[in-house]
Amino acid sequence: MVSKNLLKENPKQEQIVQESSQPMCSLRQAIEVISSLISYSHPIRVFAVKWQLIRNNLEELCSCLSSLENYDSIQNPVLSGMISAILASASDCNDLARRCVDLSYGGKLLMQSDLDAMVAKPGVNACKDDMRFYVRDLLTRMKIGDMEMKRQALLNLYDVVVEDDKYVKIPVEVGDIVNILVSLLDSVEMEIQQEAAKVVSVISGFDSYKSVLIGAGVIGPLIRVLESGSEISKEGAASSLQKLTENSENAWSVSAYGGVTALLKICASVDSRAALICPACGVLRNLVGVDEIKRFVIEEGAVPTIIKLARSKDEAVQIISIEFLQNIASVDESVRQLVVREGGIQALVRVFDPKNRIMLMDYGFMDQLLFFLRNGDVSVQELSLKAAFRLCGKSEETKKAMGDAGFMPELVKFLDAKSFEVREMAAVALSSLVSVPKNRKIFVQEDRNVGFLLQLLDQEEANSGSKKFLISILLSLTGCSSGRKKIASSGYLKNIEKLAEAEVSDAKRLVRKLSMSRFRSILNVIWHS
Repeated sequence: MVSKNLLKENPKQEQIVQESSQPMCSLRQAIEVISSLISYSHPIRVFAVKWQLIRNNLEELCSCLSSLENYDSIQNPVLSGMISAILASASDCNDLARRCVDLSYGGKLLMQSDLDAMVAKPGVNACKDDMRFYVRDLLTRMKIGDMEMKRQALLNLYDVVVEDDKYVKIPVEVGDIVNILVSLLDSVEMEIQQEAAKVVSVISGFDSYKSVLIGAGVIGPLIRVLESGSEISKEGAASSLQKLTENSENAWSVSAYGGVTALLKICASVDSRAALICPACGVLRNLVGVDEIKRFVIEEGAVPTIIKLARSKDEAVQIISIEFLQNIASVDESVRQLVVREGGIQALVRVFDPKNRIMLMDYGFMDQLLFFLRNGDVSVQELSLKAAFRLCGKSEETKKAMGDAGFMPELVKFLDAKSFEVREMAAVALSSLVSVPKNRKIFVQEDRNVGFLLQLLDQEEANSGSKKFLISILLSLTGCSSGRKKIASSGYLKNIEKLAEAEVSDAKRLVRKLSMSRFRSILNVIWHS
């Protein structure tokens, strides 16, 4: 807010400021605030030269705003956002003016530095030279300033690196900012540590600068933040480590500094937020990408911890947890059995929700699911079937991928299971898969697939649920010429016709399609004779 001293200069100012603090601010309000600030700064006697520079900038800004008055800022979110930023800077400037008027600043050097920052503070699209000058000033503040000055410098540095990717290079190159940032990760002041962790997290997202952070020894301090920092600090540290451990060499450093224990503790804590658990689990996922570390992570008790996370209500936590399980399940049979014993299959079933399936497709879960469908014991196979049943929902891409992966022959095997529920689930899943033309062609290439379906159809009771889905599968198979021919030339055609006469659902449609196919064949013979 603009200071009370400024409000005294203009009785209407309070109302203007209150209105301008709303999300959408008019140009007229901004111009009045800047004009009042210019007037208020004139009587200032200390640091006169610097205040003259500030006034020059304010007058130029006011002139620019006046030229834009014909635009409706309320209808232009970009312009409205710019005005909000201008008013925030005006508030900071007004606070400096008040302290200079009252001579209430703590020291000349500090106030001079604050005024220099106000004069030098670059705006949107500032050139790199201006930004470099500004960053050097921030570096000085981080080195010699008190706690509050350091905190504010870190806040401003964070604004620099998140404003535009091209500015991230500047703090990396200016002086020893990276070394200072790394040292501040060990600060006993919570806010200092938090802001340093946020800046490091942004820089670590750029491949070109990861080696600079590693060279400055960032891994150890980040692990210590995970062990004893605040929740916000831990989030920044975990996010940084997730990005840095994309390189397997850095994964070794995390393990060497005791990072596995700290990460698992976070993942197991009921108090950890999803914003912290996701990157922490992401680091563990990266670590198990290194074979030598994978076994150690498992021995530290990662499997039951991550399976619990896979049951989380948070979608992002589910995804990254299942991806971790996918990575470790490739170790050997003993690890796969551990995943099963700890409830990993149930976790898979739970997260195979229609809204998640597209994301899950990208992480290779189908390979593990197919493995358990083929090789698990009865209970594991049923759970795997349930997961496959949920997976083949409405997404065409998912169905195509399942067809290519080899799910259809496995589903056929379950069509004559003892359990009615298992038979019906397999039939529905298979019906869904063969609705895709590409999958139909794959399915009918195996003669025994079609023959087995027709044999089962002959065995099922007339009005059973399974019979309905078997007919639905056959109906889909008539969508390709080879499928129609195999069904029509089989010895079960009369059985299908009997079902049609008995008013069995979709049997009539199946007979019509087959009859039309035979009619076309007769016409072709006549036409070419």
